[in-house]
Amino acid sequence: MLNELYHSLNPVAISIGPLHIYWYALAYLAGFVLTGIVIYRVSRRWGLDITGDEVANIIVAMAWGIIIGARLFYVLFYGDGYYFANPLKIFALNEGGMSFHGGLVGAIVGGSLMCRSCHLSIPTVCDLGVIGAPLGLFFGRCANFVNGELWGKPTDLPWGVVFETGGNVARHPSQLYEAILEGLVIFCVLWMMSRRRPARPQGTFMGTFLVLYGVFRFLIEFVRVPDAQLGYLLGPITMGQLLSLPLVLLGIVVLAWAARAKRPQIGHVG
Repeated sequence: MLNELYHSLNPVAISIGPLHIYWYALAYLAGFVLTGIVIYRVSRRWGLDITGDEVANIIVAMAWGIIIGARLFYVLFYGDGYYFANPLKIFALNEGGMSFHGGLVGAIVGGSLMCRSCHLSIPTVCDLGVIGAPLGLFFGRCANFVNGELWGKPTDLPWGVVFETGGNVARHPSQLYEAILEGLVIFCVLWMMSRRRPARPQGTFMGTFLVLYGVFRFLIEFVRVPDAQLGYLLGPITMGQLLSLPLVLLGIVVLAWAARAKRPQIGHVG
């Protein structure tokens, strides 16, 4: 059934004359909008004085950070020298090539700069941001599935999918594994955690997100085919796994700091 669903889907969501709008673009848009809604709703639940305009500014700054960071990390860690030989291709975003790990760094940098401008607490906004971010991951991975990219290894399981670019063999729909674990599961965990009053200390949500994402991504990489230009780096270990391990370690450090410092969630500072 999943195989039939894949072959019934078109990467182009809307066509108006020469204009084509892809599901991947709509996934990014949905992710940013929903993350903004989650930030605003949770901040209200926590009794923070963050306005709707400030949330919108944060989302715009994070969006630019995600796009720039995701692209730069892909160029540096997944390009295998191709972009240094063809520097203009760095700007060919329509050809694909984005890294989640870079997007995360970019989102933190972009959001932090806007927080400084608005005099908002960076740790609190980071915690708010990662509660909604998994929804963006969910839609993004679903779009990867529609595009038939980032597929998994061959499988004889009943939900295997024959992707157009993956040869005439059924493969793990690893994009959907990531959509469920890195998207829905992490969102549900963080959303339920956010319902407690008073709010859990600063860093709790960021640390939990980093640990869960790193663990889920590391495990899923075992059934996902690595980028062709890189392959496996250390035995069965991929670049995605090497970049995920520091996230887990950093998440543990952040959780330990949160438990020790017990700093309350606040809106504006200074």
